[in-house]
Amino acid sequence: MFTFAQITDFHISMPEGMADRTYQTARHLRVAVAHLNGLPQRPEFVLCTGDLVDRGGDEEYALLADILGQLTMPFYLIPGNHDDRAAMRRAFPGHAYLAGHDGFMQYTIEAWEPRLIALDTLIPGEPGGRLCPQRLDWLHERLGEQPDRPTIIFMHHPPFRTGLTKMDNAGLEDNAGLVGIVRRHAQVEAVLAGHVHRFITRRFAGTVAMTAPGPAHQVDLNLGAEEKLSLIMEPPAGLLHLWLGGDDGLVSHVSYTGGCYQGVTVFADGQWIRDAPPLAPSIPLP
Repeated sequence: MFTFAQITDFHISMPEGMADRTYQTARHLRVAVAHLNGLPQRPEFVLCTGDLVDRGGDEEYALLADILGQLTMPFYLIPGNHDDRAAMRRAFPGHAYLAGHDGFMQYTIEAWEPRLIALDTLIPGEPGGRLCPQRLDWLHERLGEQPDRPTIIFMHHPPFRTGLTKMDNAGLEDNAGLVGIVRRHAQVEAVLAGHVHRFITRRFAGTVAMTAPGPAHQVDLNLGAEEKLSLIMEPPAGLLHLWLGGDDGLVSHVSYTGGCYQGVTVFADGQWIRDAPPLAPSIPLP
């Protein structure tokens, strides 16, 4: 049994950049890193699932490398639609896995059980994502190598419609190829994604797929047909995945990174604590 974390959609920009001026993305990511380092059950590793910076510039990646360098556990990167593959490789020369396959940042992580497979959905210059035949063939080959080993796939664009019309219109192109491959490989425990700045989960191709919230701004929950996008400073968060193995598999939890909620222990050492102090409400109450 162990945990690993997933954080996504940092949108790091320089102090004069729109993302940092508007959402203070660098400060939020520093808080998220401190949160992960301070968890009582420290994650074994961290998956960073794309949109790592806002404009794909070298200065942004240098700032990102400085912040992520404070993590006390290994971390793994994949690109999102805001990222630049060449700039990522320049900023993280110690991450040899970013060389990927045929120019794509696709790779496997073999050090843990379950196995993890990274997919690269980036289309340079476009907000949507794609898994072309070349990338899908690579995935099919990797899954065929170890059909009995539990495996988790992680990628930036979610492989399903979310009901957020604007985000869906900038989502993954035709997911049929991925659906077919995942259905043929029963060892896939989950598909993890980012992009939509919300925690969303659904049944997908015989397994479960989910997206992680962001460490700064979130996409407002607007489920209408109108192509409207609003951003909101809901509590910053990531996902903390617990691998139990066997029949229990993977369990995923939202972990709020901003220190915005304080807990009170009400049970410990085999007994209830009857005089625990009252919890302050986190919302204004009438």
